[in-house]
Order: sequence, then structure tokens, then C-alpha cells
Amino acid sequence: MADALVAPGDWGGEERFPLEVAFCVGCSLVQLLEELPPQRLFVDNYLYFSSFSDDVQSHSSAHAEELVTRRGLDGGDLVVEIASNDGYLLRHFASRGVRVLGIDPAPDQAAAAEAAGIPTLREFFGPEVAARLRHGGERAEVVIAKNVMAHVPDLNGFVAAMATLLADDGEIHVENPYVVQLIANREFDTIYHEHLCYFSCTAVAALARRNGLWLNDVVEFPRLHGGTLRWVLGPHHRPSEAVGRFLEAEREGGVTAFDHYAGFADEVARTSAELRSVLTSLRSEGARIAGYGAAAKGSTLLNAVGIDTDLVSFVVDRNRHKHGLCMPGTHQPIRDPSALLEERPDYVLLLAWNFKEEIMLQQQPYLDGGGRFIVPVPSPQVVS
Repeated sequence: MADALVAPGDWGGEERFPLEVAFCVGCSLVQLLEELPPQRLFVDNYLYFSSFSDDVQSHSSAHAEELVTRRGLDGGDLVVEIASNDGYLLRHFASRGVRVLGIDPAPDQAAAAEAAGIPTLREFFGPEVAARLRHGGERAEVVIAKNVMAHVPDLNGFVAAMATLLADDGEIHVENPYVVQLIANREFDTIYHEHLCYFSCTAVAALARRNGLWLNDVVEFPRLHGGTLRWVLGPHHRPSEAVGRFLEAEREGGVTAFDHYAGFADEVARTSAELRSVLTSLRSEGARIAGYGAAAKGSTLLNAVGIDTDLVSFVVDRNRHKHGLCMPGTHQPIRDPSALLEERPDYVLLLAWNFKEEIMLQQQPYLDGGGRFIVPVPSPQVVS
């Protein structure tokens, strides 16, 4: 499991599972064929804290400001976030006087949110939770689901539950990486067991209609997580110009047909071989290489390409909850980013390439000292 970080030397209990991707010709959804128990993914082994990313914080603040201003939200309105993590988003609504509720089963993240004053239900969201909240008189003006709908085995139940919780004229805001960018940029490390589905606008529109909702807007964030879309759903049909534009572009680009995805495996194999060749060549010349980003995508890339400690000796990450542990499968120790200045590796493999600008800005002293980063996708590139 990509997020199952391990203690040093504790290699005996590591598990591996099949990771196969399929395309549905009926609804255009790209999805995994194997799912793991959510408890194991998001409770037992989950150490991701959203607040450690400055880019995520900035994006969240802007999102809250836009909604509060456009919808005139105040203390009489409720904003619910599903998979609210450590309250990174809802605190921006709360600071503007809006009533908020987070829903997240991860114990450490929920505790951090509550410590920040964000009320949080420590549960997996679904039809039962939504029905209970609605029966208790709660209706949300806005329901937000950032980077969580891809994690859900029962997609229809999840979307129907959001519709249940929504006020009569409310909005649902869903964000996830865009499958079109994933394919175009060979972002194979984004495919791991937490991400059961990979969405196009066509797939989201079909999912919404099956559950009494409409796709009413699409907002693009090309620099966020390798290319993210925000889909705005609602109970009334009020599509923006962007909806038609994206749907037409997907039809013209072949996104709704299997042929669009057929060559992806070969392209991933080429990128993997190129990356391994670059790292092997640098090491043979005596270069020292570290990694940046102890997240699931980093674990996926290291294991898929076969990058062990002989090629990348250690990994750094700002998330202090991961320090002292090791990457699953490849066993690089995880350290604080200050190790880059202490150890002065010649190169840093940017495992968290989706935060390239943020990380390089933070690590300017390392760059000023002659350090260089290796961006792995779509093809390996050295930047300094």
C-alpha cells in the first residue's frame, strides 16, 4: 500500500496488491479493478495532513472567499466538507463567520481539525450519515469534496448522499485531478489504491444525472496536482459555457473511447525506463541523489520504477508525522527537508512534482548551493 510507511527494519509485514486500470465504455469512467478496505487506507495508515502545503492553503482560502462572496454565506449557512482532513479548508470559512462541519474518519487529522475549532464527524461519509444529518435538520448550502470522490467504492451512493445533504438551491463542489492531464502527462504515479477512479467531465456529468444532479460548471486549475478540475453540481440545470466546452473537447479528443487510453501503458514503460537510466547514469558518475515527497504518489513511482536506496538514498518531507519512518517497498528513510542542506545531495528526485514551484521556492538555498532537481514526468528533466 502506497501510504503504508514502515518503521526502519520492519520490512517483513509489507503487502502488495494488484493495480490494474480499466475504462468503462458505457460511462467513460477510468477505474481500478481492485479495491482495498477503506479502513486500512484512510484510518490505519493515513498520515497525510493538508495544511503542510502552502499551495493547498492558498487554493483553499481563494475557494472559500469566492463562495462566501458569490453566495453571500454567513452564520446562518452551513458548509460541509467531506474528507475534511485537518480542517485546512473549513477554517477559512469559519474565520469568515460561516457555520462549518467536517466529516473525516482519519483520527489524527480529525483531532487536529477539532483542535483548530472545526467540528468534525469521525466517520466515512455515505447515505446513512447524510440521512441522519438531514433528519436532524441539517441542510448544507455548499457541500465540498476535494480529492475524495476518487477514493469511494460506492460512487453512486456517495453522490446520492451529497444530494441528500444539499439545500434546495445549494451547490456541490468536487475537485479531482483531470484524467485527460493524467494521460497526456504520463502521470502514472497518480494511480494507486487510494484512487479508485479517474474522472473526465463526461464521466462526472453521467454520474451526476444518475443521482438527480446536474453538472453546472467546470473550473480548471492546471498547476494544482498535475491538472485539477472543480466540478460544480446542483439540483437544477444551470450549465455554464464551460460545461459544454469541456464536454465537446472530450468528444473531439476521443476521451470517451478506449483508444484514447490504449497506448498509456507503453508510454509509462518508456518514462520509467528513461528515469531509471538517468538515475543509474548519475549514480555511476558518483552523484548523490535524494528524493522530495513521502506521499503515496512518491511510493508508487519508486516501486513502479524499481528505485531503491542504491539510487535514492533518503527522502525528505515537510510532514513531521512521517519523519523517522521509511518509504514502503523501497525503504528510504524519511527526513526533514533541512537534510538537503545538511547532506548536500547533488540531485533531488522530485517525487512531489505536483508541488514543483512551491518546493523549489522553499528550497532556494539548496538550489543556490548548486543543487538540482529531477522532475520525473512526463519525461525526466533536470532543473536548477
